Amino acid sequence: MPLPGDFRGSRPLEGVRVLDLTRLIPGPFASLVLADLGATVDKVEDTGGGDYLRHFPPLVAEGYSAGFAALNRGKRSLVLDLKHERGREVFAKLVTGYDVLFEQFRPGVLERLGFGNERLRELNPKLIVCSLTGYGQDGPLAHRAGHDLNYLARAGVLGLHGPADAPPQVPGWQMADVGGGLWAVVGILAALMDRSRTQKGCHIDIAMSDSVQGFASASFGAILAGVMPPRGDDLLTGGIAPYNTYLSSDGAPITLAALEPKFWTTFCMAVGIEPDMSALMPGPHQAELKRMLAEIFASKTRAEWEAFAAEHDCCVEPVLRPDELREDAHLRARQLFFSLATKEGSVEQFRTPVTPLDESFSPPPQPGEHSDAILREAGLDEPQIAELRSLGVMR
Repeated sequence: MPLPGDFRGSRPLEGVRVLDLTRLIPGPFASLVLADLGATVDKVEDTGGGDYLRHFPPLVAEGYSAGFAALNRGKRSLVLDLKHERGREVFAKLVTGYDVLFEQFRPGVLERLGFGNERLRELNPKLIVCSLTGYGQDGPLAHRAGHDLNYLARAGVLGLHGPADAPPQVPGWQMADVGGGLWAVVGILAALMDRSRTQKGCHIDIAMSDSVQGFASASFGAILAGVMPPRGDDLLTGGIAPYNTYLSSDGAPITLAALEPKFWTTFCMAVGIEPDMSALMPGPHQAELKRMLAEIFASKTRAEWEAFAAEHDCCVEPVLRPDELREDAHLRARQLFFSLATKEGSVEQFRTPVTPLDESFSPPPQPGEHSDAILREAGLDEPQIAELRSLGVMR
C-alpha cells in the first residue's frame, strides 16, 4: 500500500493542456508521463495511418497494437490533415488554447506548414514548444533520418556495449527513444515553472542523440579524463568478475553486482572463498576469477541462488524472464502492472514511477475518437465540424 501522501496519488499537472504531434515511442512515452501526472494530452494524428505504432504487432483488444496501448492511455485523439489549408486554419485555432505544443518532426517541418516559432508566438505568447528529434535543431546531422540504434551509435553509448571481440549487439530496449522522452518531460516541466514567473513561452530543443550519455556517466567520466578502456573491460561493463552474469546449474542466468568491498566480502564468505580486493579492479587476473565464479554459480539451481540472495546481503539476483514479471512478488507489491478496462475487454498496462495508483485513466483512444470534442473546445460549431469532415480534413 502507498504511504500517506504518496506522490502517485496526485495529479500535479491537472489543468495543463498538451497538444501532442508525436508518434511511435519517444514523444508518446513523454506525453504518457505528462498524462499520468494529470495533464490533458490531445494527440493530433494525420488522416492516413495516424500514429504508426497503432499498426505494429501484436494487436490487442479493439484493434490497436500492444505497443500503442502501453504508451497512450489517458490521452485523446484528433485526426486532422495539417497539409490541407483548412486543417492548418483549425490548427491555428487549436494552439491558442494549449500550454504545450509537443512535436517530433524533422527540423523545419512545422515552419513549412506555416507554424514556425514566430507564428506560434503570435498565436499564443505563452505557448511552450518542445521539439524532440534525433539529432537536434542544428548541427551537420540535424536533418538526417535515424532511429534508436543510430542515436546510440552516434552518442558513443553503443560503443561501450558488449565484448570487444564482436560487434555491439542490438540492445533489448530503446534507450535513446525513452531517454529523449524523459528529457522532454524535464524540459517541459522546467518551462512550465519558468512561465509561471515570466508569463512567456519558450522553445525546447531535445535531441535523442544527446540524451543517452548520462546513462553511461561513469564510463564517459573516465573517457573525458583521457582513459579509454577496451569495450567490455570497464568496471561496469563486464570487466570484473564481481559485476557480471553467470549461469546456475539449471541454466538460469544470475547477476552478481558486488562492487563494494563489503558486498564482495559477504559473497566470498558465504560461498567459501577468500575475499581478495583485487577482484574489484579490472585486469588480466579477471579471466581466472570469472572462471572460478562460473563454477560456483553452476553449483546451485536458480531457486537455491534466490534463497541465497534472501539470506545474504551481497547483490545477487536472478535474471527474470519478461513473462515472469507479473507474478513476481516484489513487482506485485509495487503494483507495477495493472489491467485497464476498455469497451471490449481490457488491456494490460505498466506503471511509471509517477503513474497514479487509482487507475482512473481512459483507455488508449481510437483514431479520431475525440475529434468532435476537441474541436468544440477550440470554438468550432457543429456545421463547421461537419464541413471539415465532409472535406476529409478531419475524422
